[in-house]
Amino acid sequence: MEQLVVSPSPHLHARANTASIMRDVLIALSPAVVVSLVFYGWSELLLLGVCVLSCLLTEALIEKYLMKAPVTIADGSAAVTAVLLALNLPAGCPWWVAVIGSVFAIGVVKMTFGGLGQNIFNPAIAARVFLLVSFPSQMTAWARPASIASAWSLSPVDAVSGATPLGVVSEGLRAGLPLDQIFAENGFSYAQMLLVNLGGSAGELSAVALLAGFVYLLARKVIKPTTTLSIWLTILGVSGIFYLYNPSAYTDPVFNLLTGGVLLGSIFMATDYVTSPMSRTGCIIFGFGIGLQTMLIRYFGAYPEGMSFAILLMNAFVPLINRYCHQPKYGRA
Repeated sequence: MEQLVVSPSPHLHARANTASIMRDVLIALSPAVVVSLVFYGWSELLLLGVCVLSCLLTEALIEKYLMKAPVTIADGSAAVTAVLLALNLPAGCPWWVAVIGSVFAIGVVKMTFGGLGQNIFNPAIAARVFLLVSFPSQMTAWARPASIASAWSLSPVDAVSGATPLGVVSEGLRAGLPLDQIFAENGFSYAQMLLVNLGGSAGELSAVALLAGFVYLLARKVIKPTTTLSIWLTILGVSGIFYLYNPSAYTDPVFNLLTGGVLLGSIFMATDYVTSPMSRTGCIIFGFGIGLQTMLIRYFGAYPEGMSFAILLMNAFVPLINRYCHQPKYGRA
């Protein structure tokens, strides 16, 4: 007589695991990393190295000596957090700020809640906001290389500072200048914003590089487009309404989509498995909230960028969204 073995679900197992998913995310981030290294050179390489080393070391020490648990840095989650944090920092950011941000991201935001899969907030976003509040001067000292060659020069005088397009527009509007004059005086163009926009954090440099990573993640089925597209459509819709109302005082939809941290945040951080809703309806609500808050902060807040704050605020609502937006049961419509 054959023995019948009954085991709890799930009974079907996918080939993907944490390590393979994180590896795909790192591959998707590689175009943005390469562009940042090309244009920011040694300064960006230093930040990447410091963030990766600090994140891995922090997680390993906490798991081994505080949690008395197996060290899991091989799964790649800490490395992803490190790369995302480095891409969210100004290229000229001091190395010690990167260390503090890395320790906060892993030690406070991730491991305090029990490690991977249990944290409420996205570690990289939370660390960026923490650093922005704690070290505003260092976090807004945007570095811009004069040329690709100078980026890899050892001479510190080759790097010049420059405000982000969002910052330039915000300051110009507060000074009473019309939007078309601000664009003309600073030579802003959509082609520049799409290809290589030298201004802001390293992850904001090239929209094309970020979109390439988005296509890769979709092709590998690592993420679903629901959250990202909800954010984009909300930003396009809200900014479109304000732009039609007064085009001389409010930036147009394409500008808002291609500048700041919208692409980086919507593709790589808002889609985080742990801190985003599980259902499609929940992802739509989540994306709408991020897009709406981003535009409200940009148009009416004191800070020209709002993506990080919006993602962090919506992370807090994810448990509530999951409670009322249930994932459809398998085999049911």
